[in-house]
Amino acid sequence: MISPASLSPFEAAARLEEFTVIDVRAPGEYASGHVPGALNIPLDRLPEAVPALKSASARGSLLMVCASGVRSTRACEILADADIDAATLAGGTSAWEGDGNGLERPAGARATWPMERQVRFAAGSLVVAGLVAGRRLPAARWLSAGIGAGLVYSAVTNTCGMAAALARLPHNRAPHQAAGLDATLDALQG
Repeated sequence: MISPASLSPFEAAARLEEFTVIDVRAPGEYASGHVPGALNIPLDRLPEAVPALKSASARGSLLMVCASGVRSTRACEILADADIDAATLAGGTSAWEGDGNGLERPAGARATWPMERQVRFAAGSLVVAGLVAGRRLPAARWLSAGIGAGLVYSAVTNTCGMAAALARLPHNRAPHQAAGLDATLDALQG
């Protein structure tokens, strides 16, 4: 598979008006700060958005964004399989903000940890819990082994089941006043 085009924050900022920007992070992450004008379509909902994204790509270029560039690269691969060209923001919103570009933050939005940080915290906590519990109940060490195996599988397949599960937690969902996926898809249909 051909790697998607990758734009640096500087390149993307200079051409931002040319793009329909799609942020593929969880709604809670999106609400804590996103590239100006970005629309939110979580990565796990991307397949149902393909028709609307095909329509939007016919009118102009798509720029996929996440926190670090990993999920947006995966989004570009999914779109490429549907014959939709899209570029990814190298380094994601972290690099965007680090380059001195501002993020839009809706009024009243709460800060949510980036998904990668949530996964590291959850995985580390479960490994420690398995090891501590294993002092009394040796079979509990299998929890640590299972988490370790899951992390290896995640690295090999470039997917993350733990992130998918964490994305469904209440703090990672969109605030009540945020536009839902249906409104976003309608906007993309133009």
